[in-house]
Parts: sequence; structure tokens; C-alpha cells
Amino acid sequence: MKTRTLGTNGPAVSAMGLGCMGMSEFYGARDEPESVATLHQALDLGINFLDTADMYGCGENERLVGLAIRNRRAEVFLATKFGNVRDAQGIFLGVNGRPEYVRACCDASLARLQTDYIDLYYQHRVDPDVPIEETVGAMAELVRLGKVRFLGLSEAAPATIRRAAKVQRIAALQTEYSLWTRDVEAEILPTCRELGIGFVAYSPLGRGFLGGKIKHADDLAVDDWRRNGPRFQGANLVRNVQIVDRLESLAARKHCTLAQLALAWVLAQGEDIVPIPGTKRRVYLEENAQAVAVALTVGELAELNQAAPPGITAGARYPEWSMKALNR
Repeated sequence: MKTRTLGTNGPAVSAMGLGCMGMSEFYGARDEPESVATLHQALDLGINFLDTADMYGCGENERLVGLAIRNRRAEVFLATKFGNVRDAQGIFLGVNGRPEYVRACCDASLARLQTDYIDLYYQHRVDPDVPIEETVGAMAELVRLGKVRFLGLSEAAPATIRRAAKVQRIAALQTEYSLWTRDVEAEILPTCRELGIGFVAYSPLGRGFLGGKIKHADDLAVDDWRRNGPRFQGANLVRNVQIVDRLESLAARKHCTLAQLALAWVLAQGEDIVPIPGTKRRVYLEENAQAVAVALTVGELAELNQAAPPGITAGARYPEWSMKALNR
């Protein structure tokens, strides 16, 4: 596994990370023994950048990750997030960026993760009712206390990123980026590069869609959250499958899987970008990890850009209510 640096003079991490969300929620049934084995296999493969959040499984994902790495903590670059508030039943209650909430969330995450420090602590979504300076100021205090090493933001607007960076160094911005979600190329990615902030691409496989195994709604479990996503419904799904069909032919010529091709494309967009594909199974982890060895030529990149140009994907990234929390 190769390494990349998060931002200017930032921390070195594996060139590909592992998103842990689906191990506990949203993508069908849990299999905790397999998830723990997948986390261990990631470390064995040199994937040290693990991504979780306090809202995933209402804390259960942090507990799972903490259990898996407790004897291997020194091998891990551990990222988690705060800010999305849910009740005990999992109902989303809003976003909270108040300083006292930041401090309480950090302490709770440290306990669940069974560690005394977090490598990268993100604000998961920006609270429109709290100045970003106040939220990041509280996060900066966690750095001074040694509870957090580096700070990050997720799904923040360019102006917010600039304001935050004036308070404390921001090591990384995490936002969705893939062949079917290229919104960040217009303003957000250039802003990060101007400010020396690393870019962490979540859902680089389009929530699994760019794995090529989702062609019909019935390919998703009944309790799979993706069924609620506009891109996985009705006419949108039909149109999006056509994109995948075009990409599959390119992958076949490249003698790699579609997932590997999609990840190789993200990796090729810049050394400052680190994708964190999520999986809860070792077989997919190993497939994804091999994408770092897939080298794309200028001609192949041009073909991919033509097959999946910005704006081609049908449907919004999230349901309407959830879209309101993005790009604040």
C-alpha cells in the first residue's frame, strides 16, 4: 500500500482508507465478526486510515472499531466525526456545533474507541446556527489538550472552509467524490488546494453503485438505506445503470474490476486526494486495495471523463431533507 500526505506538510496516511459506516448501519445486516476481520485485514494490507463517526449506529460503529484496534492502535490513523445528532432510536435531530457539545462528543468518542487520542477529528456537518469560528475554536482546544491531533471538516462550503482555516489549521476536508459525483471539482477542491488542505473522498464507489452489482432496486436489501436515495429509484436508477454499463466495458478492456477502475480514477485526480471506500467484507476490501496498482493513461482518463462527465448522474445525492445540510 502506498501512502499520501493529507494537506501541506500534513500527516502521512495510506493512499486508500477504509470507511467503516456500513459495518454498523445503513447498508443491510450487520456481521460483526466479519467486520472485525475486515478491519484487521485492512491493517495487514497497510490500510491504516480508518474512518468512523459517532452517529454511525448511534455509537456502535465507534465501539466496533475501538474493539478491533485496541491491540493495534499504534498502526492506525483514526478518524471520527461529530455534529450529526440522533436520539436513542436513531432519529435524526439536527446538527450541533456548539463548543460544549464538541467537547462532550470528543470525550464520548474517546471512550467508545478505547483510546486517549483521535488522529483526525471532523465536524460532520456545519451547524448554520453556530459561527464556524466558535466550533473550530473548541476543536482547536482539543488539539491543545492532546485529545486530537488534526482537525477536519465534512461537506463544508468554500467560504466556511476559509473561515475555519483562519482559526486553526484544517488538515482535511471530507466530501463525496467519485465518477458519478463530481460537484467538488468546481469550487471545493480548488479551495482545498489553495489552502493546502487534504481532500478525503467518501463514497468513491457511489455508495457501491460503481461496483456494478446494483442494477435493480431489488438488488438492495429491504432495510438498505440506499433505497431512499434518489439515485437508486425509478427512472434515475435506469439512467444511472447506463453509465455503469459504459464504465464496465472500459474496465473489461483494462482487465480490472469496475470498482478498481472507479477507485483508480479518484486516485488519479491528485496526490492530495485519499479515497475511503467502505466495506464490511474482506473480499471487497482486497479487491479495492488492488486499485492502487491500476495505472490509467491519459487516453483512458479521457475516456472515463467522457463516459461520466460532471452532472451526468440522475438524481440528487441524498433525499431532499438531507441535502439541506450540505455545503454550508
